[in-house]
Amino acid sequence: MRRVIHNQVRGFIHFIRTQGVVGFAVGFILGRAISDFIGSIVNDIINPTIGLALSRFTDLGNLSITVHGSVIRYGRTISLFINFIILALVVYFVIKKLADIIDKPRDAPPPPPILKNAKK
Repeated sequence: MRRVIHNQVRGFIHFIRTQGVVGFAVGFILGRAISDFIGSIVNDIINPTIGLALSRFTDLGNLSITVHGSVIRYGRTISLFINFIILALVVYFVIKKLADIIDKPRDAPPPPPILKNAKK
């Protein structure tokens, strides 16, 4: 029984190492932090600025329209769309930069010298 548990633990540790689970977890945590940061920028800076620029309201997220007694709150949807676009742009440029760094060609060895007047 002890050997079975030991093999399971070793298999689990091997899985963690080879499948990049730790990297995935770190990426997930950082992604959540970036999402919260972008959400704060959109909700606390961009939306009030748009609201002031249009001078009809103070916050984009509070926009709504009433139709036959039903309130349709479309401001939050617009706010979330702006949040999505900014987050997608950030992710795009970060991934593009990482791909450029990772795919950067390695220093190739210099070509062999060309010998002048070499007889064949």
